Amino acid sequence: MTLEELNRLPEQEAMANLAMCCGSSVWVGQMVKRRPFESEEQLIESGKDVWFACTRNDWLEAFSHHPKIGDVDSLETKFATTQEWAGDEQGSVASARRETLEKLARLNKTYEARFGYIFIVCATGKSSEEMLEIIELRLKNNPYDEIKIAASEQNRITKLRLKKLLS
Repeated sequence: MTLEELNRLPEQEAMANLAMCCGSSVWVGQMVKRRPFESEEQLIESGKDVWFACTRNDWLEAFSHHPKIGDVDSLETKFATTQEWAGDEQGSVASARRETLEKLARLNKTYEARFGYIFIVCATGKSSEEMLEIIELRLKNNPYDEIKIAASEQNRITKLRLKKLLS
């Protein structure tokens, strides 16, 4: 889809397309209201501005639209609309060693119990071992710092997905 096509989409179609980039309904609604975008850069910058003006609850809503790192079952069922993008983003997990996957699964549960939401990381270009190191480090964060880190990671994911939307 081109930027011009995104700008011209009926509101409901624009919302559905933008929801594939970020699962926050507030973010989607605000982005639709900001159309038309003059450039890809303006779209990306608007996405960032809207995202960081969102509330913690909006962030949590967006996080809930992601599969857990390495959770193949949820990729195939719950996240069917973004399965291809999420699969590409988590591609390195598919070839990970079993013990790495098991440790990721265990640390995902620990992370979720500690912070109340799933571990969010922009997985594109990262190996499963790198993601394992990242989650181990981030488990040491306090909740205040961690939500900001998770929100920044979501913003990175959204930026990549906006670019995919326009490709």
